[in-house]
Amino acid sequence: MEQIFPTKGNLIKMRRALRQAQLGYELMDRKRSILIREMVSLTDKASKLRGSIDDTYRQAYQALQRANISMGVVSDVAKTIPVDNSLKLSTRSVMGVELPELSADPAELRVIPYSMLQTNSSFDQAYICFNKAKEITVLLAEIENSIYRLAVSIKRTQKRANALHNIIIPRYRDYVRSISGSLEEKEREEFSRQKVIKHAKLKKEKA
Repeated sequence: MEQIFPTKGNLIKMRRALRQAQLGYELMDRKRSILIREMVSLTDKASKLRGSIDDTYRQAYQALQRANISMGVVSDVAKTIPVDNSLKLSTRSVMGVELPELSADPAELRVIPYSMLQTNSSFDQAYICFNKAKEITVLLAEIENSIYRLAVSIKRTQKRANALHNIIIPRYRDYVRSISGSLEEKEREEFSRQKVIKHAKLKKEKA
């Protein structure tokens, strides 16, 4: 432990530093709890979406397979569907952690972007399912990226909280205890010295 000169000024500094460290630990612990709750909530959502996206893609590829069988290879028709460039990225903050928010324009199913004469209901079903899969994929990507960022921040916050709780706070407590003990010892010595001086003075006056 670093040697701190036992003065009242240093005692005030160490007490202030101890209070700040304790406050810092409380804030880190609160932040960690909030981030964990957020991550648990997102993990539940991600689990449900993973099951949903698997079913949606399976239905889409089955519909696409039926369309290929009934129409022949549908790649030429598929190329007429415009590329979706509507994906947008923004962020939201949870206890200082920037989490992504992805959004994409939903497909206008009332406006079919391919020829109805060249396709059939299987192709329509594949188109609908792939659009649904796109929406779920965007949402799942947002959630999984958020979970990763939260996990990294939770680990970092836990590390800082542990350092405060196990190293910094005990160190400042030792400083306060050591300085307080030294000052109390000096006060006792000074009291005893003054008592001896007073006793000697009274003895001298009587003599």
